[in-house]
Amino acid sequence: MTMQFETAAGMTRGLNTHIARDIARKILSGELASGAILPSEIELGEQFGVSRTALREALKLLTSKGLLESRPKIGTRIKERAQWNMLDPQLLEWMQGMEATEEIYHQFLEFRKAIEPHATALAAVNASKEQRIELSRIYRQMCHVAENFDAEQWVEIDTKFHRMIFIASGNCFYVPFGNVLTTIFKWFFEYSSKEGGMCLNEHKRIYEAIMAGDEGAAFSASLSLMKGHKHRLTEP
Repeated sequence: MTMQFETAAGMTRGLNTHIARDIARKILSGELASGAILPSEIELGEQFGVSRTALREALKLLTSKGLLESRPKIGTRIKERAQWNMLDPQLLEWMQGMEATEEIYHQFLEFRKAIEPHATALAAVNASKEQRIELSRIYRQMCHVAENFDAEQWVEIDTKFHRMIFIASGNCFYVPFGNVLTTIFKWFFEYSSKEGGMCLNEHKRIYEAIMAGDEGAAFSASLSLMKGHKHRLTEP
């Protein structure tokens, strides 16, 4: 089985990361299927034009993210998707710009339904004065972008709005989601806001509930945003 990889020859820094990223993107996109066996270290080293040391470091990095496993007499095998660490920040960064599938969008929306309404309710109760001021600034900017719609600007400000909710929750386990999921939020919003879809009224209800400190209303408004719209997704 022949696999074509980008050459890393001539690079002097971050060589193992470059190799890992290239292999990871092929796995994440499905170009390299789960269960497939990678070429030998000698073959991969020749394809990348790198030493076995750099290659082994790259494979070790991918193994730590749940993408690969090595077995004696078998080689390095791509693990099943269920074992991939999809919340790894570096893995999410490597996914940047990849064409996501409808299945991934559906799964992300279901994940958001499970955690974001709770984070929004907590934000209504726990958000500091400074965080409420920042949320107000972000919401005003959302209104401005909506009035003078620009898809790229909307994705940026919509991502900031939802990230701020997780940060304002005051829960040390929710806060990291606001940072880690930023990349996926952007992909999702780029898809769901195509042709001007913004759900500004729904965002307004979330904003007003948080500012009023109404925990129940905040939860309901957040859940309504995700349940009341299909976000341009087809039925699963």
